[in-house]
Amino acid sequence: MSSVPLLPSADPDSYVSTPLTYDEIGGTAHESMPAGYHHVDVEKHIGTGLEFFELAGRRIVEWDMHRGAGLRVRSSAASATVDAVVVLLLGPVRIPCRVVEVIEESHHRGFAYGTLPGHPESGEERFTVRHDPVTDAVTAHIRAFSRPGNRVVALGGPLNRATQRIATGRYIAALTA
Repeated sequence: MSSVPLLPSADPDSYVSTPLTYDEIGGTAHESMPAGYHHVDVEKHIGTGLEFFELAGRRIVEWDMHRGAGLRVRSSAASATVDAVVVLLLGPVRIPCRVVEVIEESHHRGFAYGTLPGHPESGEERFTVRHDPVTDAVTAHIRAFSRPGNRVVALGGPLNRATQRIATGRYIAALTA
């Protein structure tokens, strides 16, 4: 009888050929996100100036936003690149994701990742920051669609949404720290 680990692996390399747990890849890039999921769409002014925008963009793509939100990060790449795998750790919880899109434009930076098997949820999350060259304002934008990844998580109901709201707030706060 083989033993099955209770938790997914914390090693990003163990997910290299693992498929995503949802079909709507890139769904956070569209104005209307996929039906059948809980949606998050939070936009907040976080600062001013091109220098601040560059710093916030680096914090997103180099995983510092996640670290600043209290997560430990294990990644197959130092910064978000398409197909990079990141395993976020919060205590004993392991949260494996794969980067599905990187945004690197003159006034728009960030990435989106999708969930891998073992993630508590199933879906996609997108983290971006924009600089408005006219007003000089810098805005963070987090969009996500998700549903429970397993029956245990499904039992959490409203607690799952509260956890997601807290995490989103912590991500945005980490960009301004």
